[in-house]
Parts: sequence; C-alpha cells; structure tokens
Amino acid sequence: MDKIAILIPCYNEEKTIFKVVKDCRTLIPDASVYVYDNNSSDNTVSEAEKAGAIIRYERQQGKGNVIRRMFREIDAECYLMLDGDDTYPLESAPEMISQVLDRGADMVVGDRLSSSYFTENKRAFHNMGNRLVRGSINLLFSSKIKDIMTGFRAFSYEFVKTFPVISKGFEIETEMTIHAISHNMQVENIIVDYRDRPEGSESKLNTYIDGVKVLSTIFNLFKNHRPFLFFGILALILIVLAVSMFIPSVLIPFLRTGLVEKFPTLIVCVFLSLFSVFSFYTGLILDTMRYSGRCQFEFNLQLISDEKKRKRCENERNA
Repeated sequence: MDKIAILIPCYNEEKTIFKVVKDCRTLIPDASVYVYDNNSSDNTVSEAEKAGAIIRYERQQGKGNVIRRMFREIDAECYLMLDGDDTYPLESAPEMISQVLDRGADMVVGDRLSSSYFTENKRAFHNMGNRLVRGSINLLFSSKIKDIMTGFRAFSYEFVKTFPVISKGFEIETEMTIHAISHNMQVENIIVDYRDRPEGSESKLNTYIDGVKVLSTIFNLFKNHRPFLFFGILALILIVLAVSMFIPSVLIPFLRTGLVEKFPTLIVCVFLSLFSVFSFYTGLILDTMRYSGRCQFEFNLQLISDEKKRKRCENERNA
C-alpha cells in the first residue's frame, strides 16, 4: 500500500507528459507516480517511462474507464489525480495531500475557477459551461463546491474504495463531486493556478457533446440521489398544471351553468392529478430506499476504514 499515489490518466499527451511526471517526482519525491495510458497513438508511454513513471493500461476508451481501473488497482492512503496536459502547476499539491493525510478530508478539489482559469482558458463555451455546471450542482445539492469539472483532485482511501464509477467519459468529475456531496463526505476547496495547454497540445474534450453528457449526468444523479425532491417538484408541476386547467375550463363554467362543458379537459385534469399523486409517492418510496442505502454505505465505509488500518499496520511491520 502506497503512502501517496499520483494518478495520471493519459491519451496522446507526448508533448507534456514528461514534464508532468518530472514535476511530480521533484515536488513529491516520496510518491509513486502512475501513468495510465488509454490507447495513445503517439509516444506518450515512452515519454512517461523516460520520466520515471509506472505505466499501466486501460484498453476501454474514455476517462471514466481509466479512473475505474486506477481506483480498482491502486491502494494508497492518499491519491492525487491530475491530467497529463501540464495545465496544473503542482505547487498546491502538498497542501492538497496534507488535507487528506493530516486533516481527514475525503476529497480535495483543486479550484481553478477562483484563480486564473477564465483568463488562461481561451474557449468561451468551456467557461460558460463550467459556470453553468457549478451553479446547477450547488443549487440542486445545496453545496459550495468551487470547481466541479477540475481534473486536479486529492482523495482518501475511503473515497476511492466506495466510489462506484458509472460514467465512461469526462462526466466522471461531476459524478465524483455528487458522490462526495450526497454521502456527506468531507470536501475541501484549494485554490490552484491554471495555465492553458501548451502550443501543439490539443484538448480531448468536445464542448458540445461532452457538455450534453455532463448535463444529462447531473439530471440522472439528481434523480437518483435526491428522489423525494426530484419527484416532489414533478408532482407540484403536474398538480399546478391540472388546477390551472380545471378552474377556468371546468369549475367556473360548471358553477355558472351546472354543466361540464369541456369533458375531455376534465379527464386530462384527473389524469394529471393522478400522475401527481403517483410521482409524490414514488419519490417518498425511493427516498426511503435511499435512506437504507445510506445506512449500508456507512457500514461499508467503516469496513473499508478498518481495512486501511490493517494494511497500514502490515506496511509498518514490513518496513
């Protein structure tokens, strides 16, 4: 079990990966540096090897698939994850690691948006998308996360071994954030510098396609992690719609004439009301099931914490 593991998912980063690995080994010399290659067609692997990284592979394409493999294979007391594109200066890394090892944080977010991101990043839609995603999650989940989409994070052993990786692509960062928030894990924000990609290094993020995937992920995770609120809002919308149709089109004419003049509208209102009731009770049932899941999660978290202590003792005996 490593004390500190630095995890770098990579796809075609031959121009930057050598410097990234060298910086990691210089600033955090006691860490094990793992580069996970995701079917690169350039010299990423050889450049990482020359810099002294441990090379691992993930054949299924997508950042989410790489992170699933990393989290499954590596055991460490603290994990530091960053991209291989040299956009994150590592001066803040020791503080992020300290938050995990010394202060018990489960996830430390490297906050680019509070520093140089909006001046360094030349892609306007990326800037707008980051603001939209951050605002949506903080509103829906009542949180104060400063940077949802950052690829620069530190994790505890407990976080890594309880995080179910579902996403295959870049929406994985959103999934990580919501997992930590919804399970009441300790999250810290550390302001970090950001620099745009060096010339000749290309982003793998598709602004529109990946943006739609991220928004879809937020929608699904909101439904899954806060079902009572999600279905409660849906129930409220349906009942308001039913009442707004029923009063002017059915009730008022009935009080005036004693006749139901728009019988089809009445049927629509009845069905909308029934769907509203079904939605409310669906949310109630799912919220009860989620509570049971939270209890099971806390139990599993304790088991994983005990496992970490056991592995730490084994390391100390073998040292």
